Amino acid sequence: MQRPYDIIVWGASGFTGRLCAQYLQQQYGQGNLRWAIAGRNPEKLDSVKPVPEVEVLEADSFDKESLTELVKQTKVILTTVGPYARYGSLLVEVCAEQGTHYCDLTGETYWLRRMIDAHQETAQDSGAILVPMSGFDSIPSDLGCFVVQNNFIEAHGKPADEVKFRTLKAKGGFSGGTIDSMMAMMEAAKEDRSILKILSDPYALNSRRDGLDGPDSNTPFYDEDFQSWVGPFVMAPVNTRVVRRSNELLGYRYGHDFRYHEGMLTQAGPLGAVGAGAIAAGMGTFAGLAMLEPTRKLLQRVLPKPGEGPSEDMIENGFFEVELMAKHSDLPGAKLGVKVSGKGDPGYGSTSKMLAETAACLAQDEPSVGGGFWTSASALGDKLVERLSSNADVSFEPVSY
Repeated sequence: MQRPYDIIVWGASGFTGRLCAQYLQQQYGQGNLRWAIAGRNPEKLDSVKPVPEVEVLEADSFDKESLTELVKQTKVILTTVGPYARYGSLLVEVCAEQGTHYCDLTGETYWLRRMIDAHQETAQDSGAILVPMSGFDSIPSDLGCFVVQNNFIEAHGKPADEVKFRTLKAKGGFSGGTIDSMMAMMEAAKEDRSILKILSDPYALNSRRDGLDGPDSNTPFYDEDFQSWVGPFVMAPVNTRVVRRSNELLGYRYGHDFRYHEGMLTQAGPLGAVGAGAIAAGMGTFAGLAMLEPTRKLLQRVLPKPGEGPSEDMIENGFFEVELMAKHSDLPGAKLGVKVSGKGDPGYGSTSKMLAETAACLAQDEPSVGGGFWTSASALGDKLVERLSSNADVSFEPVSY
């Protein structure tokens, strides 16, 4: 595509958008990757652009003509403007129409389901490759499963029929934008009960909504494979759907009997049980409070507001470590693992790098798929793994058991 820019960062004056722009400048400068920033307030964008040479473009989330002119100028739109159900639908529509590749940070599964239903055929016709959920949710899960399954197939000649994702440790904070997205989803679910049905469907993002995995469970349990108690992982309702969609888009490379689960390790013994139970109770309490309008408004008053986020020290010194174990019921003792680690606050430091490298991969590496809605594993696979490992401080290390 002969267009003036390779990447436009949409929403660069926001918390995560600013981090993406800073990363692109640090990693690529203004050399062989042509990029710009965009939003509805040029003055605000001017004040946050990392260097004077970065060009500033203007458009409006609710003005189709201005968005169309914007996306026609670039190969890839990188957008951090959420909640996406509130601000992102028109941008997806025009990218699908104009053949412009796209990546985002959404964790709004119900919104993505509706975008796929509405714009998949248009994107297929135009050649637009759309790769949503390209941050901490859900790249470590999606690419981690992709890598460990490839290793298992190479070692055993067939895919693992079960992969477990376990959070080992992480340090980071929440931004107001993430909280705003969560609250917006709760508000929407209360008004539209069909949203709850989508959110509870373990195969909500698949075209064929069947498989061996059942509904999500927040009940703590002891995992013999990891010799530890396990509590629920807050991003599992998003990540698990993406991994299952990848399996389908990859032609069931992981198998039709593939099962996938995510959880958060605590430790063995009574203290581990107490810790896992506390995680489950905390998540349940927060969800319950967020569903009720009076307590939701109270939470919105005391939690970070849109535009607010972790400190610079937290962004720089945060980290995450997760481990994915693959095994097969017909191969007792045959277990392989991959540890996925990242430097920087998971939701913002690491996420901004992952999203920016997804955009760079779409812009510079020859895609192996046609237009449509894809996942990081199904569209970019090994190419994105290599970029993240080389550039973004995200490692994929094999684990032996």
